[in-house]
Amino acid sequence: MKAIVYEKYGPPEVLRLQEVEKPAPRDNEVLVKIHATTVTIGDTIMRSFNLPPISGWQKIMARLILGWRKPKRHILGMELAGEVESIGRKVTRFKPGDPVFASTLTVNFGGYVEYKCLPENGVISIKPANLTYEEAAAVPGAGMTAWQCLKKGNIQPGQAVLIYGASGAVGTYAVQLASRHLGADVTGVCSGANLELVKSLGAGQVIDYTRQDFAQSGVTYDVVFDAVGKLKPAQGKKALKPSGIYINVHTDSDGGDKLENLLLLKELVEAGKLKPVIDRVYLLEQIVEAHRYVEQGHKKGNVVITVDHITKV
Repeated sequence: MKAIVYEKYGPPEVLRLQEVEKPAPRDNEVLVKIHATTVTIGDTIMRSFNLPPISGWQKIMARLILGWRKPKRHILGMELAGEVESIGRKVTRFKPGDPVFASTLTVNFGGYVEYKCLPENGVISIKPANLTYEEAAAVPGAGMTAWQCLKKGNIQPGQAVLIYGASGAVGTYAVQLASRHLGADVTGVCSGANLELVKSLGAGQVIDYTRQDFAQSGVTYDVVFDAVGKLKPAQGKKALKPSGIYINVHTDSDGGDKLENLLLLKELVEAGKLKPVIDRVYLLEQIVEAHRYVEQGHKKGNVVITVDHITKV
């Protein structure tokens, strides 16, 4: 089967298309024929090992987990959508032909392939009926990250929530979850080009960060969520109410990769309260170009990779 492999850290060009052995499901696994995956900021960080600002011990831990001199895991891809091709003899949740979407975070990643085995009890579900495979692939990673972070804010209906980086992958989900699911009064911070997009997702107010510093406006919020990890904490906390909560995507998204979170997102998507924002779609063979684009840091929502050409179901 086809796969995108990398054997050393570096620029997008370290990614190579090659043939690898097709896996077979174990007793408790399903074999998924992948129709779509994504390129996330996380994928580009693991590929390049260009880590966000973190402490020294965190960098050491990252080296130990990802690989000290070269990557331990040679295939990236944190999320996917596809069709169950076959199942292990003990599997009861799924059957061949089921359309599914899943996170690969706890199974050594590996979405940049034609076929992937996933445990039946993993973070995998029947995909939302109203999404294509391309759209469904963009839900698990950023969607669960946004939800896990927002839960730490203990947001109540009517509270004022500011989301910095509101037009990114995590931000676009956070705006929708905070406004449409939690009932918050959302202010989105993004570039001028994306103001209308963020408004359409449920933000009552939008701020162009290139023209206005929200921290200097005098307006305060119950929750400030930095959804891109680029905001100085002191700046974000300056806009908080006395009892307000500051949330950072890099430090507050741990533990969100759970089936219960994925199922909640599925429910909200099917109820029309949540939708993925797709910026660009690339073929698997264009993975280098896709990584270059995502690494620029200006994408709107998600960048999707079609693994085959039958992705419109």
